[in-house]
Amino acid sequence: MSTGRVGSIAFNTFREAVRDRVLYNLIAFALLLSGAAILVGEISIDIERLVVINLGLTAISIFGVLIAIFIGIGLVSKEIDKRTLYTVLSRPVQRWEFVVGKFFGLTGTLVVNTFFMAIGVFLALLYTAHRFDKMDGWVLVALYFIVLQFFIVCALSLFFSSFSTPLMSAVFSFALFIIGNLADDLRGFARMSHGLGGWLATGVAYLVPNFASMNVVSQVAHGDPVGGRLILYNTVYALLYSAMAIAGAVLIFQRRNLK
Repeated sequence: MSTGRVGSIAFNTFREAVRDRVLYNLIAFALLLSGAAILVGEISIDIERLVVINLGLTAISIFGVLIAIFIGIGLVSKEIDKRTLYTVLSRPVQRWEFVVGKFFGLTGTLVVNTFFMAIGVFLALLYTAHRFDKMDGWVLVALYFIVLQFFIVCALSLFFSSFSTPLMSAVFSFALFIIGNLADDLRGFARMSHGLGGWLATGVAYLVPNFASMNVVSQVAHGDPVGGRLILYNTVYALLYSAMAIAGAVLIFQRRNLK
């Protein structure tokens, strides 16, 4: 049964990722940065909450993306180098099941680690404010958007690793993350451009992932609510973009000569 095989691959990927020492190091740095937010908040006047949320959520986002990229780019190449991929595919496992299972395993790892890092942020908030406010609930929305970003980054990492080297896959994935966070500026530039350059700029602006719309950390830190329409848009957008990237990875991997 396909779902059972995908689930087995996802579970094994999750277990291997959790064992990875790089994962623990990045989590440790994220927690340390959250601790630093407390120290900075202590010397800031009346902006403790703002500092803690900004630094804490930024730490989760940055280190989560690093986890997604540096583990994601090795999911395929590592299996090929160790020649374990041939053992897996010699069983009744399709190549698409392998790719999809790897994706779910890595995203599951990131969701679990985001949960634990989020606990660190809320503990930091409780330490500085000694209580939770109603507007702190919007932090959960910001965390949800961060997880959606992880889905896209994981899918992109798998897409690039399906045909490129780990180094180039990391460069491509990280470059798209940076450009995607500037998507609004890129689209604004495209609207001001004319001719062939304008068409190219528009195409690039809508091709790169729109991470900018998912970055509401500053908005939430100031206690501003997030609209339901944006939540729905980002959810649908992230799922569709991830699905297309995974579909591309499957198509390339299906045609790849593994000999």
